[in-house]
Amino acid sequence: MRVLGFDDAPFLFREGKVIVIGVVMRLPGYVEGVIRTECAIDGDDATEVLEGAVERSRFREQIKMIMIDGVALGGFNVVDIAKLHRSTGLPVATVTRDAPDMEAIRRALQKHFADWERRYSLIAGRALHAVETGHLPLHVSVEGISLEDADTIIKESVVRGALPEVLRVAHVIASGVAKGESKGKA
Repeated sequence: MRVLGFDDAPFLFREGKVIVIGVVMRLPGYVEGVIRTECAIDGDDATEVLEGAVERSRFREQIKMIMIDGVALGGFNVVDIAKLHRSTGLPVATVTRDAPDMEAIRRALQKHFADWERRYSLIAGRALHAVETGHLPLHVSVEGISLEDADTIIKESVVRGALPEVLRVAHVIASGVAKGESKGKA
């Protein structure tokens, strides 16, 4: 099974745009390709950017699922995973290590965005499910796939560490591209 995993690179808010890396991986850990795109930091184009990256990819017909490290790219550029699923026809899962602090997210959105309610509804309107992987549980939201099937795919894709390998590799590449060398853990 081939999965496409997206993660954004480290960024500074003054940069305006953030690099987003997609990795196409045959599970559990064979990298078949890398996609590079970018989206606005704290913008509202993340969903369309990912749609375009998927549709333009030569790997498009091979991809069976999209995974995103978190629900937002470049700060609070929130991905509408229902729309991404509808436009690509592919199942989508957001994966995070830590359970989000929804109250802190709401306060940050209210403080910085006129459209905070729309962004917050995209984040808070999704049920999060714990997926046990042998480490601390991952927090997953899905669209276009049953939680049971997503659970199986996510568990199959965790090779070492806590994250699915496709997201770990996307993180390492994004960090290396942005900083010249990857550092820290994914």
